Amino acid sequence: MTIIGAGLAGTELALQLARRGRPVRLIEQKPLARTAAQSLDGVAELVCSNSLRGAALSNAVGLLKEEMRRSGSFVLAAADATSVPAGGALAVDREQFSAWLTEAVERAPLIERVTEVVTELPLERPLVVATGPLTGQALAHALETRFGQGSLAYYDAIAPVVAADSIDFEKVFLASRWDKGTSEAEQHAYINCPLTEAAYEAFIDALLSAEKAVPHAFEEPRYFEGCLPIEVMAERGRKTLAFGPMKPAGLTDPKTGRWPHAVVQLRQENAAGTAYNLVGFQTRMMQAEQRRVFQMIPGLERAEFERYGSIHRNTFLDAPRLLDGFLRSRQEPQLFFAGQITGVEGYVESAACGLVCSFYLDDCWQGHQLELPPETTALGGLMRHLTRGEGDFQPSNVNFAMLPPVSLEGRKKLKKHERGELAAARALEALEAWLQRRRERAVASG
Repeated sequence: MTIIGAGLAGTELALQLARRGRPVRLIEQKPLARTAAQSLDGVAELVCSNSLRGAALSNAVGLLKEEMRRSGSFVLAAADATSVPAGGALAVDREQFSAWLTEAVERAPLIERVTEVVTELPLERPLVVATGPLTGQALAHALETRFGQGSLAYYDAIAPVVAADSIDFEKVFLASRWDKGTSEAEQHAYINCPLTEAAYEAFIDALLSAEKAVPHAFEEPRYFEGCLPIEVMAERGRKTLAFGPMKPAGLTDPKTGRWPHAVVQLRQENAAGTAYNLVGFQTRMMQAEQRRVFQMIPGLERAEFERYGSIHRNTFLDAPRLLDGFLRSRQEPQLFFAGQITGVEGYVESAACGLVCSFYLDDCWQGHQLELPPETTALGGLMRHLTRGEGDFQPSNVNFAMLPPVSLEGRKKLKKHERGELAAARALEALEAWLQRRRERAVASG
């Protein structure tokens, strides 16, 4: 078994497989070579931040971490052992965190750690590619040659997602531009937030003055014209957005019988219709600034954000087109991918991807039918994100919009954290049942 990349996903995966008695060859380019973001020699280096984000079960990443703990995650064990005070978040001492996992890898007799710069896919199978968001140029080219032009992206542009039940539907209207579509549902596919001229000008002022995230040293901000941050568009001229993602043409407000001065369109994010994304609103604004500025939009004054917008350097596959539901290449079932290269976003999500991949590989070796984690769990929701939709796939952090909504009368009256707690209780119960089935199956297999 060969794994390329000893980041969070590759390290988690290698340790899980070794725990199950599987020999692993773990290839990592450090210390022979490094990306511009790396400085340590050890495995599982946290390059941007020492935070693994919120700890509370009422938020999706907190739930994901708890599911990983209950599934025996090495990354979460390392994080808990090397944590530092961070209020309501889980943060770690970066050097101690990497050292903990490096020692675990070195102690594992079934893991052979190899220092090598990989420029072509090795012939060994099974093979897992877990090379992360800064995959080397030569290997990325080899992957694109194998899968075809346009199979990889090198910059991601993520629009914010808001909870549907936090939208004020008295201030918005449903319509598709020029009433396109053959059915009434298609003609009313978008939620439209209309802005007057005064509201638009105030929005532009707030957008231009908002605090923006500063690119990391390894992130040269070379934006594509098709996915510019909205603040960059606004800097080109105050009317740019009104002729871009906020153009009102073809959208008649039924309250006025006219096109608004400008409009923000929201598109359904999931099948259940519990979340909507702000179309074309990728941004580098800080999260607190996103709340402040986007809540100026009519209908979003009390918006609850399931996911914040971002745009940054990345390398990821067009997963819905190239991978099956079990992180395998559709062309070659013995070729797996794990971590951010699949299109998950964030430290925790990358490690979770490696953890779930270990389940799939274990099932393959045991001759068992592969099984996704339950759809009501954060692990299951994250994996299903990688199979949804084609043509405009973008990475994502875990969020509750990835899970089926909790069915409960009076749900809208609950506060966001209360809904999260209900979803978490349901998820952990489903996870435990799934893990128990796996344990029983393992015992029966001897």
